Amino acid sequence: MAASTAGSGSSNRSPSPHPPKILLAKPGLVTGGPAASKFGRGEEETASLRSRLPPVGSLNLLSDSWEFHIDRFLPFLTDNTDFTVVGIIGPPGVGKSTIMNELYGFDASSPAGMLPPFAIQSEDNRAMARHCSMGIEPRISSERIILLDTQPVFSPSILAEIMRPDGSSTISVLSGESLSAELAHELMGIQLGVLLASICHILLVVSEGVHDDSMWRLMLTVDLLKHGIPDPSLLTLTLSQSSSTGLEKEIKIQEGEEYMAVPVFVHTKLQDQDFTQQNVVKLRKALAQYFNTSSFLREHGNMSKVQVSSSVMPTDTLKCLDSSMLKLYVVPSKNKDEHTSSQYESHISALWRLRDQILSMNYPSFKRPASEREWLKSSAKIWELVKNSPIILDYCKMLQGSGMFRR
Repeated sequence: MAASTAGSGSSNRSPSPHPPKILLAKPGLVTGGPAASKFGRGEEETASLRSRLPPVGSLNLLSDSWEFHIDRFLPFLTDNTDFTVVGIIGPPGVGKSTIMNELYGFDASSPAGMLPPFAIQSEDNRAMARHCSMGIEPRISSERIILLDTQPVFSPSILAEIMRPDGSSTISVLSGESLSAELAHELMGIQLGVLLASICHILLVVSEGVHDDSMWRLMLTVDLLKHGIPDPSLLTLTLSQSSSTGLEKEIKIQEGEEYMAVPVFVHTKLQDQDFTQQNVVKLRKALAQYFNTSSFLREHGNMSKVQVSSSVMPTDTLKCLDSSMLKLYVVPSKNKDEHTSSQYESHISALWRLRDQILSMNYPSFKRPASEREWLKSSAKIWELVKNSPIILDYCKMLQGSGMFRR
């Protein structure tokens, strides 16, 4: 899949055969495991079964040590240049993996009750306040959509995992810097946001309810600190020239060579009292005002308008509008008894509509055609630039001097 007017190299599709879908395991691997139905209680049963299966974290692009690894995912990619990269970022429990499974086109009822490509948080994990995803988990669909699910930001369980008894971080998030766990945890979310904004075509920014603006603040910080990082396709050209000469060339960013993914702001778990046209209009206006001077508007045109998608808005608002519009999507809370007589659209149909609109979006292409494999190699290099960013380092020192974080 690629946008009709702005995909990444849609006219240069490679005739090479596609690798198989990355579907991971069958319930049959667990003795007596029931097959999950697509829209019933089987989702939680599937999550429980998945927790008993061997972990599939070997595909992760980011390791526990916060290093970027491409070797295990690279074999699933081709020299095809007609692909779309969709990333997602958000706090724990907002439904990131559920959304990514929907974008993948996963159907738990076929074939043979296959388990989802992205693990859904089980009830046990929720009860224990544990996160489900670690680092960046990549999958690629048969339509050549590369999906990047990420560990949650603002996650107490991740903070607990990286904290030593003395309060320092076990992970070196900035090269050569020893930081407290709280500060390292803060920077990890920023680094994830900067990376995804640098390598994705579309970035889903997920929040819970209509009142949480923590992800908005994070993305403004990402916008502030995402500088000096080139378009991934230009970096691919630099890397190929370096390998042919045997010399590592210094990366110099010229005007117009930076790249910014198109953000789509998704607010999930809206309750009936919040899921009204008046509240959604207020949310839309707040979003437009919040990002009025950000690069998300400047990079993709004048975004004084905001595209809102939900059943409570007028029909003409639901059309796929120009890519110069900042996009907002609202999803109602999932009810155990989802009946058609509900005043507003159900959680399931909202996810269907979200998938349809994301997959039909126009988005800016990279500056030059790049293959899937080239994109992955460039992403690894961009991660090095993020971890060594002098701008992020200066921001880190400012936070240290503010007294907000222990030293």
